[in-house]
Amino acid sequence: MALTPLAPRLRGFRVVLASTSPRRKEILALAGVEFEVIPSAFEEALPAGATPRAEDHARDMATGKALEVATRADEADARSPRLIIGADTVVEVDGLILGKPSDREDAERMLRRLSGRRHRVVTGIAVVIAGGVGSDPEVLCSFHEETRVTFSELSDAMVRAYVDTGEPADKAGAYGIQARGAMLVERVDGDALNAAGFPLNRFCREVARALPDRK
Repeated sequence: MALTPLAPRLRGFRVVLASTSPRRKEILALAGVEFEVIPSAFEEALPAGATPRAEDHARDMATGKALEVATRADEADARSPRLIIGADTVVEVDGLILGKPSDREDAERMLRRLSGRRHRVVTGIAVVIAGGVGSDPEVLCSFHEETRVTFSELSDAMVRAYVDTGEPADKAGAYGIQARGAMLVERVDGDALNAAGFPLNRFCREVARALPDRK
């Protein structure tokens, strides 16, 4: 159970998750919050030549996703204000941000870089309120959470076998800790749900702090 139940805080809001990630949907559902999914069309790619900090990049991407959904949501539907949740997860090692691999070779390169090493998994979260027709979206809160993950030494055969499963294709850092990718992980320091793509504990605390209790 969340430290502070979210249901009273979110009463009157139409909650939207700006992500089609199955793992984020499963994790958010654990909070007992009713929500719908509206995928964001925001461009996630890192600008050419840019070297931002992983936490800044993840927060910026999460905010962009949430605002993009807020600005194109159905203006004819003014049933209630919308609370839109954007999220973005990146892996960082040696100061290099690893997003989703572009192809099989890219996935193999990422996994070899992570082999036998400790890296950071950083998830940015942004919560945006869109008040209905004629109202500008407002960022209620944004934050990032960090988890340290250590890989075992990976043989070339193990890397190829894992990539063959197809799992790395849509995962930051080319692995999914909540699925087969868990076999690659030797140690996790921090919030394991954050490493899976959504820091539920921190999310509950931040939203509870930002919104009054609507009893």
